[in-house]
Amino acid sequence: MKKRVTYRPSKAQGAFGVVWGGVFILIGLFVVIPVFGPFGILWTLAAVAITVMNGYQAFGKNYAGPEIHIEEDDPAQGEAPSPQSHDHISSTALSPKQRLEQLETLKGAGLLTDQEYKQKRQEIVKNL
Repeated sequence: MKKRVTYRPSKAQGAFGVVWGGVFILIGLFVVIPVFGPFGILWTLAAVAITVMNGYQAFGKNYAGPEIHIEEDDPAQGEAPSPQSHDHISSTALSPKQRLEQLETLKGAGLLTDQEYKQKRQEIVKNL
């Protein structure tokens, strides 16, 4: 299952960006343009664009403020869930006794063959 997260910055972050954007515009006008010419113009235009975007976030009437939007893909569409999405404790975090009990439960549920059960049980006992 994939998750897509969209985050919109707060008005305070936008105001902070306006202040620093203004600093970079001034640096562009008084330092970068005179020294580097065309690169300085590009620098200053980028600083202006970033400052305008931050200004909209800070002071725009249609800007709604912080928002986190999470979209989840439907796992029923043939995609197997990732191993990180399971809500269980990793068997390596369990004590040997708990691992053996977990192994017994898996065998009892028919999820392990006798051979797999014996092999895994030997591994757990060997690491005692």
